[in-house]
Amino acid sequence: MVWDTIHGRDPAQAAVQEWGGISYALAALDATLPEDWQIVPLIKVGRDLAHKANQFLSGVRRTAHGARFIEVPEPNNRVTLRYESAERRCEQMAGGVPPWTWAELGPLVQDLDALYINFISGFEMNLETAQLLGRGFPGFVYADLHSLFLAREPNGLRVPRTLPQAPAWFGCFTVVQLNEDEMSQLGSDPLAIAADALRQGCTALCVTLGKRGAAYFTGDPIRTALIPAPALPPALDQVSDPTGCGDVFGGAVTARLLGGAALEDALRTGTQLGTRNLSHRGATGLRDHLMGKLSVA
Repeated sequence: MVWDTIHGRDPAQAAVQEWGGISYALAALDATLPEDWQIVPLIKVGRDLAHKANQFLSGVRRTAHGARFIEVPEPNNRVTLRYESAERRCEQMAGGVPPWTWAELGPLVQDLDALYINFISGFEMNLETAQLLGRGFPGFVYADLHSLFLAREPNGLRVPRTLPQAPAWFGCFTVVQLNEDEMSQLGSDPLAIAADALRQGCTALCVTLGKRGAAYFTGDPIRTALIPAPALPPALDQVSDPTGCGDVFGGAVTARLLGGAALEDALRTGTQLGTRNLSHRGATGLRDHLMGKLSVA
């Protein structure tokens, strides 16, 4: 969970503060998981925002009664987002939520059926822990590697980086999600990158492409296809909010795959709900909005 302060999303609007990051994915999972699945949040929050975070969690319907985030004494992660264009922004992060160790995480995943992992800060776990997770958890694991591709400057500014030991990271998970910029940081040949990832043991590589939708790579020999996003109404194209679209996409794709959908069908749902997220501000009330119901942002 990160607390966002967002500038420039709407030039006529002052900076706004709201939950970001994994909260968008929780809303998507809550909206799209089959009825017989339950969400178990293995998410650390800082003590300073723990009460507010657990108030948000209480609105997630697919969790057990009384479910809570895991409180740590360090300050919660906070991100300042400054939008330079509809799809370009700079991020500055503060906070000190510590990473998971395998000693902490291992006992908590033993009775779970699947895992959705989203690298919101990029410091959720190191490669060694991810490898131990890959060997120690036999179930399905979907991972959005997003912030692993961001370094952190001393002042908290997030800057792009090439992910060290990227193939080893790919081998820890069943399905991996990247965006187009992250894919390009790995090289100029998408097929070669995908082939390397699939050789490590993951079964599919999903790449989000903004307004163009998403692409996937899977199989041997590799199959690939573009899943276009729904067209935006002209009015929405001028006021749309891209914050959290990748997180909504990943949560929706995970939910559909767990429900037995084919990969293309799951990505089609992901692009549809990611597009629907453009017309909603923040994660509060987002589940109902994704389900096509009236919601309060």
